[in-house]
Amino acid sequence: MDRSAGQKRTDANLYLQVEPFDRRYLDVGDGHRIYVEQSGQPNGLPVLVLHGGPGGGSSPAMRRFFDPSVFRVVLFDQRGCGRSEPHASVEANTTWHLVADIERIRQTLGIDRWIVFGGSWGATLGLIYAQAHPERVMHLVLRGVFLMTQAELDWFYGGGAGAFWPDLWQRFAGMIPEDEQGDLIAAYHKRLFSGNYAEEARFGRAWSGWENALASIGSGGCAGDAPSDYARAFARLENHYFVNHGFLETDGQILRDLPRMRDIPGTIVQGRYDMICPPVTAWSLAQVWRRAALRMIPVAGHALSEPGISSELVRVMDGLRG
Repeated sequence: MDRSAGQKRTDANLYLQVEPFDRRYLDVGDGHRIYVEQSGQPNGLPVLVLHGGPGGGSSPAMRRFFDPSVFRVVLFDQRGCGRSEPHASVEANTTWHLVADIERIRQTLGIDRWIVFGGSWGATLGLIYAQAHPERVMHLVLRGVFLMTQAELDWFYGGGAGAFWPDLWQRFAGMIPEDEQGDLIAAYHKRLFSGNYAEEARFGRAWSGWENALASIGSGGCAGDAPSDYARAFARLENHYFVNHGFLETDGQILRDLPRMRDIPGTIVQGRYDMICPPVTAWSLAQVWRRAALRMIPVAGHALSEPGISSELVRVMDGLRG
């Protein structure tokens, strides 16, 4: 590939977007087909990109953190997400299904070891995958760390973040009768899976809107309404995972099992003012994971698109060229 394709744009410090050289669907069983794409250098250093949510899906913008003359970039839409089929399905859709899907992708593409790059839920899944298959991960690059603990869920769905955004919190919690507001995840679950599409879409927009409005440090509190189909699918998938505590066997499992990946180096990029995944989680992870470098971005929130986070992630990946 022409190395000029890897020149950076000076405004955002991101690589120019390149088109995939390979797109395919993989049948992973249980009635699911997942969308997988590869871009960049076919013989390059492989990097797996894990999207957030759960339920978010991949996007072309995720390719722009990697020099396409150096990296072989693998993106996929997790079960039920994006272009994967069936859309929005929660059947046979657990963390352990996703870990198995990642291994199937790796084997299908003939990759021995790869860098794993993920943010938010993608960081969660990356850590769990690394603990299940440490021999397959050469480096973990994580952003906006989420460890799927009850304390984190309580922060975002129990009023912690709402103390900073009381107006938006009132709107989000106020969708639910007062006698059910003690467990908003369960209350939203009841309505997101009611079987009434209009109701599911309405509560899906509310669920998605609460999260999207708090993603950026520059947010004015209005993220706009996502299309009903997307909002419903995103909310149902995310809620499905949260109501089941990420399908982990115990609270705090990721930190408990960190010794399984103690030999894997990592880099954590964290926004100092992340309202969705507060910095204490990334800091706690770095205290236990001695091979990880924590890079706290001083003026940044949660979103991958935050300029300081984007620039730092590009610098991290440039440093891993080999």
